[in-house]
Amino acid sequence: MAKPDEAYRMVVVESFRPSSTSGLHGGIHIRPAAGQGFPTTLHVECSKKLSKDYPVGTKFRIQAKLTDREGSGEYLYSHFSWPVEVLK
Repeated sequence: MAKPDEAYRMVVVESFRPSSTSGLHGGIHIRPAAGQGFPTTLHVECSKKLSKDYPVGTKFRIQAKLTDREGSGEYLYSHFSWPVEVLK
């Protein structure tokens, strides 16, 4: 059920360790940083390098768009091969 009219924009995201990983893959995840109009509970689909190659809490600037998947709700999507700016 994608959102084809939603535009890509620059978003600051950060890695974090969720208190519960029930239903999630892996122990480190990516979420939008606070203060950008996205809830910090929103999931981010992006390159796994962000959660594997940098310490937990690192911030990144990525190009992403709000989308959704049938039965899964909304999330931010950024292609895994797109450039990432490490903000720390």
